Amino acid sequence: MAGMDQGAPMRILVVNVNTTAAMTDTVVAAARRVAAPTTEVIGLTPRFGAASVEGHFESYLAAVAVMDAVASYDGPYDAVVQAGFGEHGREGLQELVEVPVVDITEAAALTACLLGRRFGVVTTLQRAVPLIEDRLRLAGLDDRCAGVRASGLAVLELEEDAGAAVEAMAAQAKRLVEEDGADVVCLGCAGMAGLGDAVEAATGVPVVDGVAAAVPLAEGLVRQGLRTSKAGGYAAPRPKELLGWPLPGRRGAR
Repeated sequence: MAGMDQGAPMRILVVNVNTTAAMTDTVVAAARRVAAPTTEVIGLTPRFGAASVEGHFESYLAAVAVMDAVASYDGPYDAVVQAGFGEHGREGLQELVEVPVVDITEAAALTACLLGRRFGVVTTLQRAVPLIEDRLRLAGLDDRCAGVRASGLAVLELEEDAGAAVEAMAAQAKRLVEEDGADVVCLGCAGMAGLGDAVEAATGVPVVDGVAAAVPLAEGLVRQGLRTSKAGGYAAPRPKELLGWPLPGRRGAR
């Protein structure tokens, strides 16, 4: 397939997995810092779900909410970035749309694999660790992961006190490097966007922000003219009645 015209505007949906609009703003700002000048970053906040996603129940709820947000978006777009670290739902999105879908968990890990032999992840609460481990295992990236460590901070606390957040994250990131053997550290929460430089200064190793990693990956896929394959596992859902959730058609995706 022919690649996209280099001068043509590109639209990327960056979808927050929680309902906190301020978190969406943080994620969109991080995305815009790395996006090309001709790329329009469009932030979406789910219309239902949890204020923060910190466990399996909230993650499965967020998966449905994110699919709803993308399916309900009434405009053109070229790619989707799912901005939740370790969250469910990426596969469902890939069934719904033909455009590239990039999950920040996999984007961060894949980028880290290009920078070092093993990577580690510093995240929020301990209960988020199994979700991230499972997502990395499902993606086939767990063998390159030196460990996942929790900072002890709830998602919304990242917005309240950036200084305390950096201190807690840096402490666990140093343990990933010094005790677990990580060469690269990934920030394991979309709300940590923008805090990577401070963590890198504390550890001396490259620090990858999932949002910043996902956007250029999405742009590159679009420019190459690549789309989600519909030949097998991500084939469009079979037409059938959905009771209680009037999922709109796949409008907008081009």
